[in-house]
Amino acid sequence: MNRLLQFTLDLFDPSPAPPPIHTVDPAPAVPLADTLRPAQFIHPRASREATIGNARVAYELTRGKRRTIGFVVGAEGLSVRAPRWVVLRDIDAAVQEKADWIVRKLVETQQRHAQHEASRIDWRDGASFPFLGETVVVQLDPRHGFDGVGAVLDAAAADGTGAPRVLRLALARNADAAQIRDAAQAWLMRQARRIFAERLDHFAPLLGVRWKKLSLSNASTRWGSASADGAIRLHWRLVHFRMPVIDYVVAHELAHLRVMDHSPRFWETVESVMPDYDALRKQLKEVPIPQWK
Repeated sequence: MNRLLQFTLDLFDPSPAPPPIHTVDPAPAVPLADTLRPAQFIHPRASREATIGNARVAYELTRGKRRTIGFVVGAEGLSVRAPRWVVLRDIDAAVQEKADWIVRKLVETQQRHAQHEASRIDWRDGASFPFLGETVVVQLDPRHGFDGVGAVLDAAAADGTGAPRVLRLALARNADAAQIRDAAQAWLMRQARRIFAERLDHFAPLLGVRWKKLSLSNASTRWGSASADGAIRLHWRLVHFRMPVIDYVVAHELAHLRVMDHSPRFWETVESVMPDYDALRKQLKEVPIPQWK
């Protein structure tokens, strides 16, 4: 059977946040005994099922011109792909042989989906989201135009209670979700441009480089990029993170103006201004940010 086996992790997210600049090591494998609990994993196009421990796994089985049995765990569940000539008992045996891996990835996918849903913002009066690592609460305030800006962030509470700061939006009380979201995004993008420019100006002299242009990005594949001509692109949603994480991404992109690859020399350049860059880089992967839409 081993010659027939091929398995793949393919975790899909219906609305993924942008991935980090670098891949981090995966979390340690969870023992099967810890993942198995009364559970059901039902693929919407399931045509066959297996019992793994006390978990019921109904999976999609497809056949085609291939030489191995393959496994894909995605948002919908488990898909098994097999050659046309392999009999069902061999497919069943392959599923059982990879039972630990299958259940572990199904549980991880289920947890990721739960986190995804929990982080979705309900755009209304009282909605909240992180700004520079701290919670900000939206309050609709139609009485003021805030000098044409459309939004203002209240000062932090002086009583030391750590109460969330309030972002007042100049919107009517009956504003719909899209209007609230767009107003909050416009404010965040203004803050992003201001903060990023300040940090670029801070780190560029330390690295001995000059940046010439800053653009805000909404890319789905990276947090930032740099061009040899001094143009820097940074994802505006970096402002959800704490300032040290923003500083890491800024320093990373500026370092590329000296070294346009990821060689040891590049990482030495980053480390010269961000000694704890590795821990900050991991936070880009590990710290959840809200689903914006």
